[in-house]
Amino acid sequence: MVFDPDVAPPPFVQLAGHELRWRLLRELAQSDRRVRELVAEIDEPQNLVSYHLGKLRSAGLVTTRRSSADGRDIYYHLDLARCAELLAGTGAALHPGLAHAPPPAPPRRASSRRVRVLFLCTGNTARSPMAAALLRHRTHGKVETTSAGSHPKPLSPHAVRALREHDVDLSDHRPRHVDAFTSERFDYVISLCDRAREVCPDFAYHPRFVHWSIPDPNAATASDPGGTGYPAFRRTAAELDTRIRFLIPVLQQQPRGQPTRRL
Repeated sequence: MVFDPDVAPPPFVQLAGHELRWRLLRELAQSDRRVRELVAEIDEPQNLVSYHLGKLRSAGLVTTRRSSADGRDIYYHLDLARCAELLAGTGAALHPGLAHAPPPAPPRRASSRRVRVLFLCTGNTARSPMAAALLRHRTHGKVETTSAGSHPKPLSPHAVRALREHDVDLSDHRPRHVDAFTSERFDYVISLCDRAREVCPDFAYHPRFVHWSIPDPNAATASDPGGTGYPAFRRTAAELDTRIRFLIPVLQQQPRGQPTRRL
């Protein structure tokens, strides 16, 4: 049979059409994961899981980062923006009217109580307060957000500056310890730091736990004492903003207040 590129399935269909790769995409769409966690969830041999992760990495759908908590671990992250781009191309290949997906809708109020999200990192100096402020800004306050750290330190002025570029004011943030929030009700607890994930405490009302493995922008400043380190904060703000745009539809659709496993 002669291969005809005009009728061949688009790349995303070829990649996602494989059952195991689809399951990997589904798992990584929920949370960043280590290989051993994916092996446990998929229930397939590690060499097979690693092979298909390699396929997804080659296509630019999945990226990796070495854990800041244990350098022997690697976190896999699904690039949802890349998925959206490929899906748009897939739709266009089928019909021009399917070329563009509708923008994410803000969360609906399923009850009188607002969705509550807690972001965690180690120092509560940059990543977690930036994420909380961006989500609050993106949802016009319809989602109640806060942040905390396992070892709180003063807010980074670079974080304040980076969010100003997104029209968000972070200057009134005051770092707080995660232990101050364990008795409060949250729908989602999202860890942004590999170390914070490892020491994340239990919460009284069984929130849904999600992990985003995001490098500490403060580390760039520490490793470059002669420079400002500011570009790292801009990159962090951009990555957080992208992840939050894709989080908003999840907050809209997921049932709240249900006990669940940690992701």
